[in-house]
Amino acid sequence: MNKKLTAALSGGAVLVLALSGCSSSSSDGDDGESKVTGWAKKVCDQAQPQIQKRANAQQTIVSTAADGKPADIQAADSKAFQDIADADKALAAAIQGAGTPPVDGGEKVQTDAVTELNGTATAYLSLKKQIDTLDAKDQQKFADGLQNVADGLKKIETMDQDALKKLQSGELGQAMAKQPGCRTVKPSSVPAGSSASPSPSPSNEPASTPTSAAASASASSKP
Repeated sequence: MNKKLTAALSGGAVLVLALSGCSSSSSDGDDGESKVTGWAKKVCDQAQPQIQKRANAQQTIVSTAADGKPADIQAADSKAFQDIADADKALAAAIQGAGTPPVDGGEKVQTDAVTELNGTATAYLSLKKQIDTLDAKDQQKFADGLQNVADGLKKIETMDQDALKKLQSGELGQAMAKQPGCRTVKPSSVPAGSSASPSPSPSNEPASTPTSAAASASASSKP
């Protein structure tokens, strides 16, 4: 049953990956680059626990038994949505608190990224409220409601990612890629009683696209 959310969530790593940078071999040879590196360190030092929280929350959804009890799925997913929302708010605060990035157009990049993260946090809290109101005593109604939640997840994944993409481009992206705090992480634990296998070790490979996630969600909802 929870396969619907698992499939829809597959694009959720985009937000984390946007703060995880990509490989870079450039060096910090001048004062300008040193300032950019300093900004990246401020953000990434605070980002690590939030990236970990998101990874754990996503693993909770993935690991919740596909044929588990509605009440168990409801509780696990509700907490996961809350955790992701809290992580996104904290990431937004970290970016805001680091000050304006010392790059061209840095103020707009910062403002857009903070707005984007706070927006997704609000969207996840809305999903939490939605799943909290589902009738876990009626399995069919719960399954139908879960599909609506999965649809909501897909909408979140299609939200404009341009602001966050700017963070991982150019000098900022190169600087953040070097910071341990902005690297992808493994979930720290798998919920007890889970029938699913842990996700493979994260890498710099891109997350599944919303299109493929939508197709998977649609397929999993069929009898």
